[in-house]
Amino acid sequence: MGKTVEVPTVDLAESSTTDGAHVGPAAGVERMFTDVLAEVLRVEQVPADSHFFDDLGADSMVMAQFCARVRKRPDLPSVSIKDIYQHPTIRSLAAALADTAPVPVERMFTDVLAEVLRVEQVPADSHFFDDLGADSMVMAQFCARVRKQPDLPSVSIKDIYQHPTIRSLAAALADTTPAAGGSPVPATTEVTTPVSTRQYVLCGALQFLFLLGYSYLTALVLELGFEWISAGSDVVHVYLRSVLFGGAFFLGMSTLPILVKWVLIGRWKPQRIRIWSLAYVRFWVVKTLVGLNPLVLFAGSPLYVLYLRALGARVGRGVVVFSRHAPVCTDLLTIGEGTVIRKDAFLTGYRACAGWIQTGAVTLGRDVFVGEATVLDIETSLGDGAQLGHASSLHAGQAVPEGERWHGSPAQPAEADYRGVEPAGCGAGRRAVYTVLQLLKALALQLPLVYGGVAILFTEVPRLAALLGNEPLAFTSWTFYSDALAVSLVLFFGSALVRLLVMVAVPRVLNLAIKPGKVYRLYGIHYALHRAIARLTNIQFFKTLFGDSSCIVHYLRCMGYRLAPVVQTGSNFGNLVKHETPYLSAVGSGTVVASGLSIANVDFSSTSFRVSRASIGARNFLGNWIVYPAQGRTGENCLLATKVLVPIDGLLREGVGLLGSPSFEIPRTVERDTKFNHLASGDDLPRRLAAKNKHNAVSMGWFLLSRWCYAFLVVLIALGAADLYHSLGASAIALATVLIFLFGTLYFVLVERAATGFRGVRPTYCSIYQIDFWRTERFYKLFVPAGVHAVFNGTPFKAVIWRLLGVRLGKRLFDDGSDLDEKNLVTIGDDCMLNAGSHIQCHSQEDFAFKSDRTVIGSGCTVGTGALVHYGVTMGDGAVLAPDSFLMKGEEMPPHARWGGNPARQMRDALAGSRVLRDHNDNAAVVTSGTRREAAPGT
Repeated sequence: MGKTVEVPTVDLAESSTTDGAHVGPAAGVERMFTDVLAEVLRVEQVPADSHFFDDLGADSMVMAQFCARVRKRPDLPSVSIKDIYQHPTIRSLAAALADTAPVPVERMFTDVLAEVLRVEQVPADSHFFDDLGADSMVMAQFCARVRKQPDLPSVSIKDIYQHPTIRSLAAALADTTPAAGGSPVPATTEVTTPVSTRQYVLCGALQFLFLLGYSYLTALVLELGFEWISAGSDVVHVYLRSVLFGGAFFLGMSTLPILVKWVLIGRWKPQRIRIWSLAYVRFWVVKTLVGLNPLVLFAGSPLYVLYLRALGARVGRGVVVFSRHAPVCTDLLTIGEGTVIRKDAFLTGYRACAGWIQTGAVTLGRDVFVGEATVLDIETSLGDGAQLGHASSLHAGQAVPEGERWHGSPAQPAEADYRGVEPAGCGAGRRAVYTVLQLLKALALQLPLVYGGVAILFTEVPRLAALLGNEPLAFTSWTFYSDALAVSLVLFFGSALVRLLVMVAVPRVLNLAIKPGKVYRLYGIHYALHRAIARLTNIQFFKTLFGDSSCIVHYLRCMGYRLAPVVQTGSNFGNLVKHETPYLSAVGSGTVVASGLSIANVDFSSTSFRVSRASIGARNFLGNWIVYPAQGRTGENCLLATKVLVPIDGLLREGVGLLGSPSFEIPRTVERDTKFNHLASGDDLPRRLAAKNKHNAVSMGWFLLSRWCYAFLVVLIALGAADLYHSLGASAIALATVLIFLFGTLYFVLVERAATGFRGVRPTYCSIYQIDFWRTERFYKLFVPAGVHAVFNGTPFKAVIWRLLGVRLGKRLFDDGSDLDEKNLVTIGDDCMLNAGSHIQCHSQEDFAFKSDRTVIGSGCTVGTGALVHYGVTMGDGAVLAPDSFLMKGEEMPPHARWGGNPARQMRDALAGSRVLRDHNDNAAVVTSGTRREAAPGT
């Protein structure tokens, strides 16, 4: 975590030469300027009267470096590039600046912005975006340079949008200017000594052995069940045996994680667990099994609540949990009666930071509402009747008082009411009947169809039955591979066609029974129909296939979206879009939507639900990872930035941009982003659109080919296991499982790398109608599916996968389930912590312009749960980004800084969630204001 370099303080009012003679302030400044310039030029000495350009041979780049180094010295006056040209020698520069009075904030802001814009002068009243033509990336660079100057107040991107001229910005922040010679005190950041490579390797080996053991145990049970089912005398006996075995297997898979949790952990308590230690292996085993439990698929059901109680959570009556992000430290979770937790919410009860797993309590009172895509850090709480809105978070230590409504990241008081639907009668009997019917459907229909179907295939189909016969090594014949080819073709393309037909037809029929605006009770026929519609119309395969192309519009219209009249751009929707019901989802003409949109057009209470129309206005642009509720108060011609909290109250917003959580207004567009607008209109647009569609069609073909090849690989391994089954038994099944994971991962890595010709993507600024963007769309379509490497979360093997995909990666990465887009544009240092749901996204699309750039994460950094790091970002060593934060493009986090929020900015310890839970045996190091000190045991 680096050494602290002590810079000797020099009194500018009085200095001494080496012989003890007294000199004035100009001489002291002159000498220090000379030392700095000599260091930049890499020479021993610089004459004070030498001209920077004519005599020393410097250029503007060299002198800009000189200015930057001088600004880092609190004992020197600030120097701008303008000063360099006006005073082109050390002597004249020192004389001009030594006796200057403190420069007004306005002038210093002006000098910094002029340097960023590379102009000589910036009028103080000029609008950053409308007059100067800057954009958010340029202003992020301005903020970063201002933060490096200790005599200037810190500026955030939110300040920029709220005060869009130098004069208004300086006036608003003048009272926060630090005293001369001082510097803002950063939040306290914990630093730990990295574990040894030996311990890291040992942890990975134990995790690998666990995965092998779990695979073999599963295979052994499946072998016994398959033999018993196959011994059935007829179809009826096979069905009955399938029901019995399926029920027993389901019961075993459901209870095993619960038993393992109580044996390995007992009761969770607030503590710290050193990552890569033996204690961490126990934690990881429990976390992995809890997430793999089939009961997680029953989120939104009373059965899921029973599962949480069995794990030790204190859950009251009438609680509904829709999120499949299963809580891990369940003994620290308290949920009061009647509470509703919407989908994609994180309340895991732990977080990773500075080399430790920290566990802590999450407490929710009675009748609490937790919105969609929220994050609840450890040591947070909501009182009885409290609400936390969509796309919001509570950082460690935050508590929402009883009855209050909060939203934002970190959350703050709000007026908006997120409940949206009144309760209805829903007793315990209704919940019990619904749970029983769910289990009957799974045990009497779904599981027998799988197990019994496999048994019948391998006993009744002669060519498949031969694989289980006494003739070994069938895979040495060409017939074996032709059979695998035929089976994979039928399974892949046949099942895709059947699923598409079912998705289009069946949900439409089911939807006839559900009326918009009507309140229905939970756990009845209408609730079951709604859940079936949501599942059937949200299959990701087709959205990945058709997304980022003109086909996605036709696909969504077939699903039930209202999109007419359509203005085709070729990129109307990305490849990640989901909804509660497609039949009440409307998107206006000319609107473009990036990936990650979630349309929340159903309101839930703990006893009722109601479907409502969600309408997104015309000529909008929606960035990534947005939750759009039915009550959204946005109209036409709006820009909704990445991770924005869509307002549900107040005036209808039109013709503006919205950024942040809670959201605030920004310009709808800036001059730089209109550079490519001419390519999106005019007589030549049909030709460009046709060229894009042709390229996208080839990308779709590559996608289908790659997925079918994977299906062929899986079938090949499965048939090979069947061929070896008579001699190896359960070992053949276990071996096939391991090979499917191993070769499947390597296969998709190869496909993704091949999508860019093994060269990776490059930083780009182009129109969506240029081939550089089309190639990037192909790259996105051929991503490694997230589920392929999810089993390796929290293990050293995840780092191996990222390296294979092109990430420039340091040592001992801890990745608990992050997502990286342009891997080769990401650099990550040693001992970094990427929490669950975190995202490093090195690109952005705004209307018809696409931009991407590199992102650098320094050593020892932590990216919190659900946080997003944008492109062009630099995180200094040891920096911590709080949960659910949005670190915007171009930002620079200083080393050991603690930032949080949406958009992210430097935060106080309490708000940034820096509370550290230590037991009495821990020794921790703490970095404050750039110096490292050891904390005493037990502090």
